[in-house]
Amino acid sequence: MSEELLVRHCSPTLAGMKTGNLFACSFPNEDEMKECVRCWNRTLTKKGLRVLPLRFQNGRALIYVYRPTKLNADLQHNIAEQLLQERGYCTETSERCVVHLIRRLCEYEEFPHEIGLFLGYPPEDVHGFIENRADGFKCVGCWKVYGDADAAQKTFAKYKKCTDVYCDQFAKGRSLERLTVAG
Repeated sequence: MSEELLVRHCSPTLAGMKTGNLFACSFPNEDEMKECVRCWNRTLTKKGLRVLPLRFQNGRALIYVYRPTKLNADLQHNIAEQLLQERGYCTETSERCVVHLIRRLCEYEEFPHEIGLFLGYPPEDVHGFIENRADGFKCVGCWKVYGDADAAQKTFAKYKKCTDVYCDQFAKGRSLERLTVAG
């Protein structure tokens, strides 16, 4: 599977600006998906990132690329911790939270909306999304905003600029490893 997918879907995380990104991609079978994830991890773990398949169904994988140190800090926020505990997460470690997220993705039909916490979305926006059932938001970009709309718009613009620059650099031959910021 092409590294171009990682660059296109995960540039802000590769650049160290964002906790995590999520994307879906097709694989002929689960073994090929696992080999691809191992290959990506060989490149990215030394830079402080991790790649996990959260789910594999009908030839499609949901891939999570994240920075464990950033996730650990994000999940310690009071609102994040409360949201996760209300949904049965043991918040002792971020690793245990990721395992619980994988379980929820595999066991339930409804997508777990707390996943925004694993992607670095502001906890107040994740809380607002859940409480308002995705209605009543102030603006929308990478996520629906219920808190500081001005700050979110600036963040959306930074993420877009980062993705544009990374895709351009990758197209010009810069490797995934060189594009990834150590953290």
